[in-house]
Amino acid sequence: MTEETLSAPYVAGALSANAPARLLALLVPLGLLGGALFSQYVGHLYPCEMCWWQRYPHAAAILLVGAAFLFAAESRQARTLVALAALAIAISGGIGVYHAGVEAHIFKGFTTCSTMSKGGGSTADLLKQIMQVPLIQCDQVQWRFLGLSLAAWNAIFSLTGAAAIAALLLRRRGA
Repeated sequence: MTEETLSAPYVAGALSANAPARLLALLVPLGLLGGALFSQYVGHLYPCEMCWWQRYPHAAAILLVGAAFLFAAESRQARTLVALAALAIAISGGIGVYHAGVEAHIFKGFTTCSTMSKGGGSTADLLKQIMQVPLIQCDQVQWRFLGLSLAAWNAIFSLTGAAAIAALLLRRRGA
C-alpha cells in the first residue's frame, strides 16, 4: 500500500484514526450495561430508579455507535455518531456522580422506591410479581467494591471512557 492509500478517508477500520474511538465507544457502554445486567440477574442486586436512569444513556450509546459502524470510520457521520455516543456515556457518568452523592447523603434523593416485574398475566399475577420484588431505595448501597458503590464505579468508568473517546476523536490523523 502506498502512503497516499493509507491516508485516504475510507481506509479499513484498523488503519483509521477514528477506529479506536469507535471501538471504545462500543466497548465502554457494552461493558457497563453488561455488568449492570450481570449484577442484577446473577448477583440479585435489584436496580433502584436512579440505577435505571444510568442504563438508558448506555443503551443509547450502543445504538449510536452501532449506527457509526455503518459508515467509514473517518466519515463525518461516523465521527458525529461516536461523539454523540461519548456524550451519552458522559451523561450516564453524570447521573452516576449524582447517584453516588445521594448514596453518600451529599445530595437529596428521592422519596419513591422502584420495583421491577416481569409483566404479563392477569392483574393479580402482576400484583403478586410486584409484591415479591424488593423495594430498592436510591440512597441505599447494596454492594461496594473497594469502598465504592456501583453508581460510583459507573461514574468513574463512564466519565473516563467518555473523555478517552473525546481525546481519540480530537487527535489529529497521523499524529
